[in-house]
Amino acid sequence: MAAKHVRLTFSPELIKAPLIYQMGHEFKVVTNIRMADVEQSVGWVVLELTGEADEIERSLTWVREHGVRVDDATLGDVVEG
Repeated sequence: MAAKHVRLTFSPELIKAPLIYQMGHEFKVVTNIRMADVEQSVGWVVLELTGEADEIERSLTWVREHGVRVDDATLGDVVEG
C-alpha cells in the first residue's frame, strides 16, 4: 500500500466534472480530499491517494489526460485529519 499527496488544478471547464469520483472508481485507489478551493476562474484540491503505487500513477496519468494539472503537494498543503 502506498500513499501520495498531490495538488490538482482544474480549469473552469473541468471544475464541475466528477473526475475525482471517477478516479476512485476507474482505478483501485482511495481518494481523500485534504484541502480545496473553487473560484470562478480556477479550482484546486489537495488530494491524498492511497493504493498500489502503479495504480496511483495510472490514475494521475488518466487525470492529466483529461486536462487537469497535477503537482506534488507541499508540506503546507497537507492537512492531517
